[in-house]
Amino acid sequence: MPGLLLGDEAPNFEAETTQGRIRFHDFLGDSWGILFSHPRDFTPVCTTELGRAAKLVPEFSKRNVKMIALSIDSVQDHLSWSKDINAYNGEQPEEKLPFPIIADANRELAVKLGMLDPDERDKDGMPLTARVVFVFGPDKKLKLSILYPATTGRNFDEILRVVDSLQLTAYKKVATPVDWKPGDSVMVVPTLPDEEAKKLFPKGVFTKDLPSGKKYLRYTPQPE
Repeated sequence: MPGLLLGDEAPNFEAETTQGRIRFHDFLGDSWGILFSHPRDFTPVCTTELGRAAKLVPEFSKRNVKMIALSIDSVQDHLSWSKDINAYNGEQPEEKLPFPIIADANRELAVKLGMLDPDERDKDGMPLTARVVFVFGPDKKLKLSILYPATTGRNFDEILRVVDSLQLTAYKKVATPVDWKPGDSVMVVPTLPDEEAKKLFPKGVFTKDLPSGKKYLRYTPQPE
């Protein structure tokens, strides 16, 4: 089945968007990137999602993350819908959002990326796009994939949190535990020997005692 797996390189597709024609790799440049699909323009859950995404663009920009949305509607529909999204956010109803929306009217890109939801169909019986989130690294490879059904809106605060985790763990030999938030302690990766961990993490490594006697729960303050 078409789609992307973790570690796959993003296809360098061309597409029409609300900000003109793009080539995906050129759009990403050296940045991290989030490509997120939604089922349809002028629908309630999608409007709340894109409104929230627009509000969070400054936070994603601080993290060197570019955002781009995708739907099976036309560029003109996207532009018209953008007025509603801005109005939902309490702003001027302009045909402009702080990120582009891809027009995939023939569903070619949605099929290629494995974004279709077989259980949600339009009035003609054609499948709609699911709520997919792809996070790509500066190397254009897929770092995270989340798939939601059409009936469940995404949590963009969670997407921001996982970006923080992905960026931290990409450059430091740590992993983030359950419910981690920026500033919380992190875990030393199991493959790192104790002596090397002590050198890498001068703030200290703290091991939790367990009944098994195994010393695998090693914590350290979040490195800078």
